[in-house]
Amino acid sequence: MLLVVWIAVVVVALAVLGVLGYGLRGAAGRLDRELRGLQADVEPVRADVEEALRRAAAQRQERPAATD
Repeated sequence: MLLVVWIAVVVVALAVLGVLGYGLRGAAGRLDRELRGLQADVEPVRADVEEALRRAAAQRQERPAATD
């Protein structure tokens, strides 16, 4: 009788772990999709900022340094 109880406990524990694993896998997939979307949204802004930094550096090099 005790063996049947232990088998039932193991089966229930495995079922709970399976449900948790399935949920975590789905959440990881959703997080991956969200991060890829965020990266696609941010990429043009990052490129604009880098270009503005390049232009600012070029302008600084063209102007002579101010002496006090």
